[in-house]
Amino acid sequence: MLARAEKLLADLGETFWLVPMVMVLCSLIGAFTLVHIDQSNTVYLSNLQSWTYDGGATGARTLLGTVAGATIGVAGTVFSITIAALSLAAGQMGPRLLRNFTRDRGNQLTLGMLLGTFCYALVVLRSIRTEPEGGFVPHLSLSVGILLALACVATLVYFVGHVAGRINVETVVELVSEDLRSATRQLTVQDPQPKPPPGEYWIGSLPLKDSRRGYLQHLDEEGLATWAAKHRATIRLLIGPGDYVFPGATVALVNPPVDGAEAAIRNATALGATSSIASDLRFAVRQLVEVAVRALSPGINDPHTALSVLDRLGAALCDLVPLHLPSGVSIRGSQPVLVVPHVQYDQLLGTMFHMIRQSAGAQPAISIRMIEVMTQVASSERDPTRLAALSHHADLVLADARRLIAARSDREDVERRHQLFTLMVRAGPMGQFTEQILPLPGDDEPPKAIAETVSFRSQR
Repeated sequence: MLARAEKLLADLGETFWLVPMVMVLCSLIGAFTLVHIDQSNTVYLSNLQSWTYDGGATGARTLLGTVAGATIGVAGTVFSITIAALSLAAGQMGPRLLRNFTRDRGNQLTLGMLLGTFCYALVVLRSIRTEPEGGFVPHLSLSVGILLALACVATLVYFVGHVAGRINVETVVELVSEDLRSATRQLTVQDPQPKPPPGEYWIGSLPLKDSRRGYLQHLDEEGLATWAAKHRATIRLLIGPGDYVFPGATVALVNPPVDGAEAAIRNATALGATSSIASDLRFAVRQLVEVAVRALSPGINDPHTALSVLDRLGAALCDLVPLHLPSGVSIRGSQPVLVVPHVQYDQLLGTMFHMIRQSAGAQPAISIRMIEVMTQVASSERDPTRLAALSHHADLVLADARRLIAARSDREDVERRHQLFTLMVRAGPMGQFTEQILPLPGDDEPPKAIAETVSFRSQR
């Protein structure tokens, strides 16, 4: 149940309408409150009268009618601009990035401000009475309405500049990379975790199936581990956060078999139509990769955006250097009670680099920058397993470059970057000064030291 509650809260936080609705409700409450204060005549001090509206009922109605009509008209314009920005983002950067626009607080606050002022003006307008009707003009409420109208003007100016900045692809890439940094902080651990039990441990375990379908968005690991410890069982989930659950497929093993395990797993998991950045580190990575892959498509052909994405991916890997990815093993006492498959370093590298490498084709600038990014990561990463995974992807880039790039000079550029990467893995940052690059086939003269022959940066 906790997982479903977390999913509900996360869905509310992602909705576009929540903030505008709250602002409209606040404006209605404020309007009724100020009208009541005006009717009670308890706050009109002499020093405030010069600051409040002092016109008659006819002028007050005209003023509020103008404010209401203008704000609802501008709200329609703001909505149209937002839809246009969403269409542009979907076409240029991918439909999955629409989430970043719909949850943008600037857009929500602008729409909420305009709609809230409109509702406020309507409520105050209905309270105005001419002399034949009883003669009542809510001076304080009208003064606040004027201030809200001025605030709407300022909000509109802010909104235009805000949208113009948000549809910039560099801004979008930076925003998604911030999401990736936040997910890295939340979904990693400082200390290494215990390893899962060996394969033979699960001999004789009971397979559990699930009739639901969708991406695993939230998992109550603590609650499920407590249930397993209470029943003296060990549960191994076969699906992790961000994985798709197929109806009728086996989702877990329980050893020894225990009644109620299937219901416990259902209660501890929440599925959805998409994966969630709150539990899946690869979610933000895929968003960045989608921007790069679209930028490399023939219809857009924007390699500079792909280079920018590679820089952010490299920075994310550098953030991971002092951290550990969770093993997903929960211990109670001295016994493992729950094993959840979490993304590991080699899988994360595959998500980051495979599609970009495959989409780059014969573009040497992308191949060069990919190896340069891996070189920078290797300069700070000393874990042998991680360095081996980086080396595997650098070798794949080099193999594709040799196979697809026609120009010999471009291939040699990629090969020199790969040799620099190899030295970085083998000898660390000092390797570029203490060792030399091997001569490439066809070189007329032996190369000089790496520091003299190889630049860390590609020519863009």
